[in-house]
Amino acid sequence: MYLIPVLIGLPVLLAVWMPFLREERVRGTVVYAGAGCIMAATVWLLVAWGTGGCQSTVFFTATKTVDHLMSLGDIFLMCLIVFMSVKYHRLAPALLSVAQTALLLYVEKTVPIAEKEHMMVDWLTVLMCVIIAFVGGFICIYTVGYMKGYHAHHKEYKDRQPFFFSMLFLFLAAMFGLVFSQSLIWMYFFWEITSVISFLMIGYTRTEEALENSFSALWMNLLGGLGFSVAIAALAVSQGSAQLSDVISSSSLLPLACLALAGLTKSAQMPFSTWLFGAMVAPTPSSALLHSATMVKAGVYLLIRIAPALQGNAVGLMVSCIGGFTFIMASMMAIAQNDGKKVLAFSTISNLGLIVACAGTGVKETVWGAIFLMIFHSVSKSMLFQAVGATENCLGSRDIEDMHGMLLRLPKLTYIMGIGIAGMYLAPFGMLISKWVALKAFVDSGNVLLVIFIAYGSATTMFYWTKWLAKLISQHHARTGVEDVTHRDEYLSMYVHSVIMLLLCLLLPLVATYVVDPIVAEMFGTSVAVLSMSVLATMAVMLASVLIVPTIMFFVSKAAKKQLVEIYMGGINRGDNRHFTDSFGEEKHLYLSNWYLRFEFGRRRLLKPSLVLSAVVLIIVFCMILGGAL
Repeated sequence: MYLIPVLIGLPVLLAVWMPFLREERVRGTVVYAGAGCIMAATVWLLVAWGTGGCQSTVFFTATKTVDHLMSLGDIFLMCLIVFMSVKYHRLAPALLSVAQTALLLYVEKTVPIAEKEHMMVDWLTVLMCVIIAFVGGFICIYTVGYMKGYHAHHKEYKDRQPFFFSMLFLFLAAMFGLVFSQSLIWMYFFWEITSVISFLMIGYTRTEEALENSFSALWMNLLGGLGFSVAIAALAVSQGSAQLSDVISSSSLLPLACLALAGLTKSAQMPFSTWLFGAMVAPTPSSALLHSATMVKAGVYLLIRIAPALQGNAVGLMVSCIGGFTFIMASMMAIAQNDGKKVLAFSTISNLGLIVACAGTGVKETVWGAIFLMIFHSVSKSMLFQAVGATENCLGSRDIEDMHGMLLRLPKLTYIMGIGIAGMYLAPFGMLISKWVALKAFVDSGNVLLVIFIAYGSATTMFYWTKWLAKLISQHHARTGVEDVTHRDEYLSMYVHSVIMLLLCLLLPLVATYVVDPIVAEMFGTSVAVLSMSVLATMAVMLASVLIVPTIMFFVSKAAKKQLVEIYMGGINRGDNRHFTDSFGEEKHLYLSNWYLRFEFGRRRLLKPSLVLSAVVLIIVFCMILGGAL
C-alpha cells in the first residue's frame, strides 16, 4: 500500500527540512501543515483500509535494496552511539550497541532467512497509527507555542528548536515504521531509532543532569535492543524466520522471553523504570511524546502483539507479575511526589504496568482491557503533560502545592487539567472500566497476586489523583492575579485532546464494539462481550456522568467569586481568610498543604527494593528458560 511509505517518509522529510527553517513563524507554519498532512494521510489510510473490508493485509516481500539500506542504518546508529559514548566517557551504551548490531548483521549474512512479507496493516496497526498521528501531531503543534515560552523562561539553555522539531517528526516516522513492521528485522531498525532519538531529546538542555539521564535511558533501552536482536537470532536459527507471527506460533520460549524483555525496557517497567523518571529534565513536549503516543507505547504495543503466546507459560507469568508489581509500587511512590511532572511520570509507569500485566495474562478479557487502557492513557497523559507545561510557564512552578485554587487564577488550564485527571481514574472514563475488566479477569483466573496488585494499586492511584484535583478546585483568594501566557498553539492542542477525551467517554460502547472487539477477535479468533448494557443505555450513563466534574468545577468557581465569608482560624481573621493574629499578637499566614507520606512511600524508601525484587524475578525466569533450552 502506497500510504505506508507516505506515513513513514513524510515525517522524515519534515525532520530533514526543520534545521533550515530559522524563522519562527515560517517554522510554525510548516509544523502546522506537516502535522495536518500526517493526520490527513492517516485518515486516508483508515478510509482506504475500511473500504477494502478491514482485512489484515501484508505488503512488501521482495525488499533486498531496503534491507541493505536498513543494515547501513543499523551501522550508522551504532557508530553514533559509540561516538557519543566515547565523547562523554560512557562504556555500557557502546558495548551494548556493538554487541546487538554485530549479532544482527552476523545472523542476516550467515543464517538463511525465508523471504516473507515485511509489513502488515490490521486493526491494531490502524489504531496505533491514529494514536501516533493525532496525539503525536497535536504535540508537535503544541510545541510551536510552548518552546517560545520555554526559552523565554530558560535563557540559560541554548535555543535549539529546529533540532527539537526534527527529533519530534523523526520520532513519529520511526513509530509508524515500527507498528507497520511484521518483520522483526525491520521492527528492530525502527525500535533502535526511537531509543537513539529519546536519548537526544532527553539531553536537549545539555546540562550534567540531562546528559546523565539521557545515557541512563540509552543503555536501558539498548539492553532491550540486545534482547530484541537475540530473539531474532534464536528464531532465525530454530525456524529460519524473522516474522513476528512465527514468534507467537512457536513453542520456543527463548525468542518470546527476549522480546518480552525488550517490551519491558521500552515500557519502563521495573527494574528499568528509572530512565523514564530521568526523562523529566527534557522540555514538556518531549515528556508528552515519550509518555503518551510513542516511546513507551512501542513497548506495550509489542507485548500486546505477543499476548496470545504469553498465556499459561513462564514468560507470561514473568510479564504479568512484573507489570502488576510495577503498577502498585509506582502508584505508592506517586503519593509522595509534589512535582506535577514527577506525579505524571510515576503515574505513566504505573498505568503501563497495568497494561503490561493485562498483556502478560494473555486472555481475551485482559487484552481487551489493555487496549482500552492504551487508548485512554495516550490521550489523557498527553493532555496532562501539556497542561502542566503550560501551567509552569504561567506560575513559574509545576509544584502541585502552588496550584492551590488554580480554578480561579487559570480557569481554562484548570478545566483541561481536570478533564485529564478525571480521565485517569474517575467513572465513567475508560481507564476505570478497563481496570474493572482486568480485575474481573484476574479473579476468574485465580491469580490472587494480580488481584491484590490491582486492588491496592487502584486505591493508591485514587489517593494521589484526588489530592491533585482537590488542590485545583480549592477556594483561594490570591492577592495578585496570574497572567495566562499560554499560546494559542498550546490551547489548540489541549482543547482537541479534551474533546477527544470526552468523546471517547461518551462513545465508549461504540469504540468497544467497532475498534477494540475487532482487535481482540483478530488476535484470538473470537471476541468477548465485556459491556453487557445496551449501547444507548451505556451512552446515556456516560453523558450524565461525564458532566459531573465540569459542573462541580463551575459551581465551585461561581461560589468562590461571591462575597468572602470569613472562616474560623487559629486567631483573629484578618479578613482575607489567609492571615490571622495569634494569641501573642503576631501575624501568621494560613497555608493548606496536602499530605505526601514521604517517609512511608518516598522514592528513597521504596524504589531500590522494588528494582532489586523485579530484577531477581527476571533473572530467575531467564535462567529457567535458558536451562530448558540447553
